Amino acid sequence: MATKLEVKMADDQFPGWHGTTIIGVKKGGEVVIAGDGQVSLGQTVIKGTARKVRRLSPGGFDVIVGFAGSTADAFTLLERLEAKLEATPGQLARASVELAKDWRTDKYLQKLEAMLIVTDGTELLVITGAGDVLEPEHNVAAIGSGGNFALAAARGMMDSDRDAEAVARDAMAIAADICVYTNGRLTVERIAADGDVSKITSES
Repeated sequence: MATKLEVKMADDQFPGWHGTTIIGVKKGGEVVIAGDGQVSLGQTVIKGTARKVRRLSPGGFDVIVGFAGSTADAFTLLERLEAKLEATPGQLARASVELAKDWRTDKYLQKLEAMLIVTDGTELLVITGAGDVLEPEHNVAAIGSGGNFALAAARGMMDSDRDAEAVARDAMAIAADICVYTNGRLTVERIAADGDVSKITSES
């Protein structure tokens, strides 16, 4: 498993569609994943309230997943990840590596256009279609069209007294101000290292 890498992705890897920013922030004994709600096709906003951050509970172990890319492709990958987690309960890294292997080698899965940020409250990982499982440096990962902006903003706030949720929200607000394919309607999920999960949804 690759480690100590900063993670970012631009939607131009997948021509034709835009409109996702997802950020994961690990701080103060918890991890927050936040995602905006905009989906665009070319220059047209198709939807403003898509929910791109989801909670899975395979085998009684909570995991939060945020995805950037084709929604249909992402849900296919979420189903695969859930199956891997059911086979290896409580072992997020192992399940992620197994998913990445399948994603890279399976002829059907290779065609799927998406990226995932996943966490169980202890580990924060990014899974890519290239077969990579990445643990970001500085406890921040961001993907999607505004990922670079969100990543830079969050990095600048990690030494402040803001908690993980505040860092994620403020970074997403900055990304939404800069990236035309990102809006301010957030879905935010929080999970503590002990597995305590809470959901906060903002439509502002």
